[in-house]
Amino acid sequence: MVPLRSQLMICKVKKVNQPVTLGDNWENPPWSDITPLEINNFMGERPNHLPRTQARLLYDDNFIYVFFRVEDRYVRAIAEHYHGNVWEDSCVEFFFTPSADISQGYFNLEINAGGTPLFHYQQKPRVNPLNIADEDCDRVEIYHSLPRIVDPEITEPTTWQLQYRLPFDVITKYCPVDQPAPGVAWKANLYKCADKTSHPHWLAWAAVDNPTPDFHRPEFFGTLEFE
Repeated sequence: MVPLRSQLMICKVKKVNQPVTLGDNWENPPWSDITPLEINNFMGERPNHLPRTQARLLYDDNFIYVFFRVEDRYVRAIAEHYHGNVWEDSCVEFFFTPSADISQGYFNLEINAGGTPLFHYQQKPRVNPLNIADEDCDRVEIYHSLPRIVDPEITEPTTWQLQYRLPFDVITKYCPVDQPAPGVAWKANLYKCADKTSHPHWLAWAAVDNPTPDFHRPEFFGTLEFE
């Protein structure tokens, strides 16, 4: 049974009526009008470094927009090709089922601090994950405030941002989608990790009740409610 705490994790996603410009605009409308989600439930032992990670979401008729802001330290990004080991870098992740029914599978869109994505669809966790085609990854427009390669690791306090717009017609190529509209709900979780930095950590928006870190647990997804 899914814990009550996860059932109560609800994000209201507001609709905008014109395309959102990507960039360093966390403090500006329409983003500044949204209460950010706090990605602060750690997995495993409490990490020595627990970066404050926030996210905001919006949508329009064609896209869902996701914006992360991370008050970080010990930042690195060395994966530079689609579907590389981005989770080993300083990385933010959006896992989602584009409906309220997790039995239809889920997408995991993982992007390191340098803007390099891994994008998969899978019907069951870690069973034959399908790489989203390169031409579809190309259509996910990504803004990142740090350079594409961050090496050596940045060890001083650093705030970085990552923002993207994901076209609905990309994800409809891989599974049925409940088109966002008032009253529609998706299941989702948002994460922050840094597996092979000097200070690894695994953080989630909706808490995952598991003895070891594991992001591929859709039964613990929270809910996105589109307005």
